[in-house]
Amino acid sequence: MPGRRAASWVGQVLAWLVILGVVAVVTAAVVVPRLAGATPYAVLTGSMRSDLPPGTLVVVRPVAVEDVRIGDIVTFQLTSGDPVVATHRVVAIGSAGSGERTFQTQGDANDAPDPDWVRPVQVKGRVWYAVPYLGHANDLLNGEQRHLAVLLTAGGLVAYACFMFGGAVRDRRRPVPSSVATDGDADRVGEMADG
Repeated sequence: MPGRRAASWVGQVLAWLVILGVVAVVTAAVVVPRLAGATPYAVLTGSMRSDLPPGTLVVVRPVAVEDVRIGDIVTFQLTSGDPVVATHRVVAIGSAGSGERTFQTQGDANDAPDPDWVRPVQVKGRVWYAVPYLGHANDLLNGEQRHLAVLLTAGGLVAYACFMFGGAVRDRRRPVPSSVATDGDADRVGEMADG
């Protein structure tokens, strides 16, 4: 019997660790970015190794152009209006002929800066935080699929919690087997034997 209890306890601990892990991933990838007005992106190339290897999920918050500093990692459109983005470090700040502030960027693993300077309209934001490996899942799912995955995960967690709660209620209502005597029962049995 002690072996079954230990296995049951280990199973419950593992189940809770999985649940906490799923909740942490969903929180980092979906909930926090939405609440903060940030956007998650997947790193697809090795240009930012070793800090941001391919498959890393970067969460990018909008930033005022005047707040961008040398050393910041920003996500920007490669061409203004084009949805394709890159995430590189700002290595220089300049000014266009019109007085508009511009940024020279470079991937940490690249030998030279990017050939084109980045205009403010291209900047999507500054990297707020990154989660390794989660970018692979983000890259596989489009926005609608991600939303569905979050709903299914939340529904699964709620269903599991209800199942566990129901099992706990059932176990509390289950009568104590007669073969297990409490201290008071042992006294009564002894009295009856004496009499």
